[in-house]
Amino acid sequence: MSGFATLIMVNIDCAEPPVLATFYSEVLGWEVTHTQAEYAMISDGTTSIGFGQIDGYTAPTWPDPVDATPVPKQFHLDFYVDDLADAEERALKLGATRPDFQPAPDRYLVLLDPAGHPFCACLRS
Repeated sequence: MSGFATLIMVNIDCAEPPVLATFYSEVLGWEVTHTQAEYAMISDGTTSIGFGQIDGYTAPTWPDPVDATPVPKQFHLDFYVDDLADAEERALKLGATRPDFQPAPDRYLVLLDPAGHPFCACLRS
């Protein structure tokens, strides 16, 4: 099966990005390629994991607690694409939607998967 995108990065919301980056760097043996209080990143040279600080972050619950309100997981995926318009068209045909707010539509598009999870189609440069 031939796809139209390449996974480049996964971003994970958290309270302390450098702590999580260090942890996963050690787990995976990947290099910490960026670190600051608000954002940190690790990479194997091909794929990266980013960790972004979220104000008021609440850790997801797993499994869902019986006696409390569950907290969902927080993440989004970034994909390299050669053509933003083509990627958008193909993703929409698969059931994605495009939210109105687009921070940098000349470089990347934010789309929502059929379950509402955001992901980015990033122009390969």
